[in-house]
Amino acid sequence: MAKAFASQGDLEEKKISFTEIGDGLYAFTAEGDPNSGVIIGDDAVMVVEAQATPRLAKKVIDCIRSVTDKPITHLALTHYHAVRVLGASAFGAQQIIMSDTARAMVVERGQEDWDSEFGRFPRLFQGHESIPGLTWPTTTFSESMTVYMGKRQVNLMHIGRAHTAGDIVIHVPDQNVMFTGDIVEYHSACYCGDGHFADWGDTLDALKWFDVDAIAPGRGDALVGREMVEKSIESTRDFIDSTYRPAARVAARGGTLKQAWDAVRAECDPKFSDYAIYEHCLPFNVSRAYDEARGLDTPRIWTDKRDIEMWEELQG
Repeated sequence: MAKAFASQGDLEEKKISFTEIGDGLYAFTAEGDPNSGVIIGDDAVMVVEAQATPRLAKKVIDCIRSVTDKPITHLALTHYHAVRVLGASAFGAQQIIMSDTARAMVVERGQEDWDSEFGRFPRLFQGHESIPGLTWPTTTFSESMTVYMGKRQVNLMHIGRAHTAGDIVIHVPDQNVMFTGDIVEYHSACYCGDGHFADWGDTLDALKWFDVDAIAPGRGDALVGREMVEKSIESTRDFIDSTYRPAARVAARGGTLKQAWDAVRAECDPKFSDYAIYEHCLPFNVSRAYDEARGLDTPRIWTDKRDIEMWEELQG
């Protein structure tokens, strides 16, 4: 390899924030690292996203224990990526919830994704020895399901493909707050390596229909207030469109992956180069955009070997 992935050189610990975004609802954020969400019910807690390792999950648990001593009984996982799910064992939740499609993706590519992300994110996988294995849900659903935590209603929904085919969102109607996973980001690059560009905008439209008062996004600061929510949804849309359009134009004329990379950089660098994990995401985003534009609806599986082959092709 000519040089390492940007994420391999990102070894500095991030500052954690734990922000209340509604009554009994919190966003755990860490300067562009994967976020988690917390939903406190009458007698129990649901966590959204498990972090990459039990070590990182314990940081979420420490924040939870600063506001409640209620047991953590539910863990909702918005998709299958290793940095989101492999810390699950630390929570000891009785119920681990995914969409049917997300579980199928664990079956199809969970181990390969773990191997790939392990090589790309050395800081996030410190303490990886404590990961007991792939995370499997105890409960899955197709379109939607509702969990009652005492009187508090929590709606889990698959509203469309975006970051992955199996993405879900979690809506708490009594506070009109949503946990979106990586469908929405704030001042952080969207990782699109397993994404569906043509569907992502429609999924954002479906999300906008809820007209929520706050969002815990996949990465970046908590979004409190409708103005901030709207701004972040539209900046996410702009990021997706600005990545896909130039790659699709190159693919349409029979151009190469390297030419697509140059075209995407020309459009995205001026707008997004200061976003968290931008340099890391870009090669994977371009590769997936180029594939989708050439008719590959199902994202190819990333492996540690394919990561390197793709990166070397772009450096050449």
